Amino acid sequence: MAGHAAAAVDPVERIPAPHIEYAQLSPTLIVVGAAVIGVLVEAFVPRKYRHYTQVFLTIAALASAFAAVVGLAAAGYGTTKAHIAAMGAIAVDGPALFLQGTILLASIVAVFTFAERRLDPAAHGNKVDSFAAQAASVPGSDSEKAAVRAGFTTSEVFPLVLFAIAGMLVFPSANDLLTLFVALEVFSLPLYLLCAVARRQRLMSQEAAVKYFLLGAFSSAFLLFGIALLYGYAGTVTYAGIADVVDGTVATIDPTLAATMGNDALLLIGGALVVMGLLFKVGAVPFHMWTPDVYQGAPTPVTGFMAAATKVAAFGALLRLLYVVLPGLRWDWRPVMWGVAIITMLAGAVIAVTQTDVKRLLAYSSIAHAGFILAGVIATTPDGISSVLFYLGAYSFVTIGAFAVVTLVRDAGGEATHLSKWAGLGRRSPLTAAVFAVFLLAFAGIPLTSGFAGKFAVFSAAAEGGAGVLVVVGVLSSAIAAFFYIRVIVLMFFSEPKADGPSVAVPSPLTMTTIAVGVAVTLVLGLAPQYFLDLASQASVFVR
Repeated sequence: MAGHAAAAVDPVERIPAPHIEYAQLSPTLIVVGAAVIGVLVEAFVPRKYRHYTQVFLTIAALASAFAAVVGLAAAGYGTTKAHIAAMGAIAVDGPALFLQGTILLASIVAVFTFAERRLDPAAHGNKVDSFAAQAASVPGSDSEKAAVRAGFTTSEVFPLVLFAIAGMLVFPSANDLLTLFVALEVFSLPLYLLCAVARRQRLMSQEAAVKYFLLGAFSSAFLLFGIALLYGYAGTVTYAGIADVVDGTVATIDPTLAATMGNDALLLIGGALVVMGLLFKVGAVPFHMWTPDVYQGAPTPVTGFMAAATKVAAFGALLRLLYVVLPGLRWDWRPVMWGVAIITMLAGAVIAVTQTDVKRLLAYSSIAHAGFILAGVIATTPDGISSVLFYLGAYSFVTIGAFAVVTLVRDAGGEATHLSKWAGLGRRSPLTAAVFAVFLLAFAGIPLTSGFAGKFAVFSAAAEGGAGVLVVVGVLSSAIAAFFYIRVIVLMFFSEPKADGPSVAVPSPLTMTTIAVGVAVTLVLGLAPQYFLDLASQASVFVR
C-alpha cells in the first residue's frame, strides 16, 4: 500500500531551488568571501606574514566590491533596472547602491588606519598597531607581556571588519524584516569584538565593549519583537507585503490571518519597536547612552570606522523602512520622529559643550548629526532621501578623518585625548592642527565645507516638507555646536603649548592617505557639491 502511495506522488514536485542573482549581489559576496579567506589566513599563514596578507586581502576585496557597485550602477540597476533580487530578500536600487558605495569607500579609508604601525614606538623590536597583542590574555598579565615580547598582533581584526562591512552592505538593501535582522547581527557582533581589543587602556576598551554588547542585545530584542508583531499584523515579513496590508490594497487575504490583520495595535507597536532598534544603531536620543562610552573606550581606528559606516547603514535601513514599509503610517510616525530629531539635535549639541575628552566630544557631535540627518528623513519627499544620502556620504569621510587625526596626538600613555593636552597644538604642529580645524569647521557646517552643503540640503528638504520648526531648532543647535568646535580651534591655535604636552607622531603613508582623502572630500563637496547632489537625487528612488 505504501509503495502505491509513493508512486502516486508526482516526482516533479520537489522543493524549488532558490533563484539567486549572483551578479547583482556581488559586492556583498566579494566581501563575505574575502572575510572567509581572512579566517583561513589566520589558520594557515605564518605569523610574521599575516598582517601584510590581511591588509592586502582586505583592501583588494573592498576595492573590487566598490568596482562591482559602480558596475551595477553603470548597468542601470540604480535607476531603470532597479528590482528585488534573491527571492525578495534584497533590493537592488538607487539608495542601496549609493549607500553600499559610500560604506565601501569609507571602509577602505578606515582600514588604512587599522593597518597603521608607526605611531607607537616599537616594542622589543617589533612594530606595534592599535590592537592588543593577544586579545585573550588578561590585561597586565604575564601572558600579555609575553605576547608583546614575542611581537604578536591581533591580525584577526581584518576578517572581523570584513564581516561587519558585509552585514552593513546588506542592512540598507534588505527587503524583508528577517534579512534586516540577520544583517544587523552580522555587523553588530564583529563590532562588539573590535571595541574590546585596544592595546592601550584595555580595561576601558573591554568595558566599552560590554556596554555596547548589552545595550546592543536590548536593541536587537526590541527589533525582533517588533518584527514578530508586524508579521502577526500582516502575515508576511516582506516590505512590500506589509506596505500593501497597511494601505489596504491586499487582493487575497489568508483566512487564518483575517482576524489579526485589522489589529492596528500590532502594527503601531511593532513599527515603533522596529524603528526603536534602528534609532539605537543611529545613536538618536533617548537611545544614545552607549555612544560616548563606546567611542571613548574603543580603539580609535575602530571608533572612526564605527561612527561612519554604522550610521550610513542604519540610516539607509531606517529610510527604507519608513518610505517603503510604513508610508501609510506617515501621520503616526512623523510627530514621533519630530520629537526624536529635536531632542537629538539639542541634547547632542548642549551636552557636547561640557565634554573634556576629544573622543567623547566627537561622540556627542555625532549624536547631534544624527538629529540633523533625521530632519531630512522626516521630509518624506524625494529631496529628503537625496539630501540624507548626500549628508551621509559627506559626514562619513569627515568623521574618519577626524578620528585619524586623534590617533596622531600622543604622549607617553598612548593617545592624548584630554582636551587640555591639545592646548597650543597649532604652534607645535601647525599642519595637524589646521587639518583638524578643517574637519571641525565641516562638522560645524561652515560654508565652503561639505558639512555646510549637507546641512543646507537636509534643512531645505525639511522646510519644503513642511517641517519649518525643525529647521529653526536645527539652526539653533548648529549654532550651539559651532561654539564648542570653535572653542577647540581657539584652544589649539591661541593658547600656549605646555612644556610636557603631547607630541604629534609621524604616521605612515596609510594614515596620511586617510586624512588627505578626508580633507579632499570635505573641500570638494563644500566647493562643488552639485555633481554629488545630482548623483544622490538620481539614486533616491526606492524600488517597491
